[in-house]
Amino acid sequence: MKNAHDLVLEARAQIREVALSDAEAAIRAADLLLDVREADEFHAGHIPGALNIPRGLLEFKLSNDPELCARGLNIVLYCKTSGRAALAACSLQVMGYLQVQSLEGGFDAWVAAGKAQVAVNLPSFE
Repeated sequence: MKNAHDLVLEARAQIREVALSDAEAAIRAADLLLDVREADEFHAGHIPGALNIPRGLLEFKLSNDPELCARGLNIVLYCKTSGRAALAACSLQVMGYLQVQSLEGGFDAWVAAGKAQVAVNLPSFE
């Protein structure tokens, strides 16, 4: 029986990962930078310009948004460490998206490299 790690390894064998050293150029060239982490992770910090669509909703959101349906979109995805993004990239390729890349090492690698990040300051409702 396969586990999550096995599925991620299989996905990585089928997708393109962009190295951290090439990430900023890939993001500048992208039509869409997608953060596939959960909303609370995104609000705690994300790459500037990223759109948050959690992994569990990705296929549905892309299918139902006319602006995101174009299969020729140049898409860069990331998550915390790159596992969810690899699975998401694989799914998008199956859906027919032609230019999909996953950020190697994910947001953790981005932050460790000292690259720019944004945090959303939400009001406290306490």
